Amino acid sequence: MGYFDERKNVDAYIKMAEGYNGRNLIAILQKHLAPGSTVLELGMGPGIDLDLLAQTYQVTGSDNSNVFLELYREEHPTADLLELDALNLKTTRKFDCIYSNKVLHHLRKDDMHRSFSRQKAVLHNGGLLMHSFWFGSKEEALHGLHFAYYTEEELLKIIGPGFKVVAMERYQEMEADDSFYLLLRKQ
Repeated sequence: MGYFDERKNVDAYIKMAEGYNGRNLIAILQKHLAPGSTVLELGMGPGIDLDLLAQTYQVTGSDNSNVFLELYREEHPTADLLELDALNLKTTRKFDCIYSNKVLHHLRKDDMHRSFSRQKAVLHNGGLLMHSFWFGSKEEALHGLHFAYYTEEELLKIIGPGFKVVAMERYQEMEADDSFYLLLRKQ
């Protein structure tokens, strides 16, 4: 059983994440992705960013936690949702963009290349990846969750060929330069 398969952990996360969203990341994405494009959000959690993305795009939300999916479905019964893990992405659907906001850091560094290979397979040619990460170089477990921190160079080596960097920049989530985003285009 995963951490977010328990309702008490989902409730604690929702409370902790209050006031945080990907509005600034989505504004950057909007400069590179046409309105009406299809976007898959990996690890949608409570759906804050999914709702923001839905203002411009045709969105599909996904999470590995059925608890998050069911909570979102209660408020949005017609939402397009998939139960997916970010490692295997077991879907035959294709998208113009895959988006995540501080989600992929829950994968072990050894698994990240596999995730990006699957993401590449799920993207249309010329499609975009937009992901944010914690900056650093360590792996740790906190409150039963795995966290992997990356430098831009390390992550680009893991991703490997097949993508072109469109934009990449550090930003502040909680402390100066503690985060960075990566916007890639499938070649």
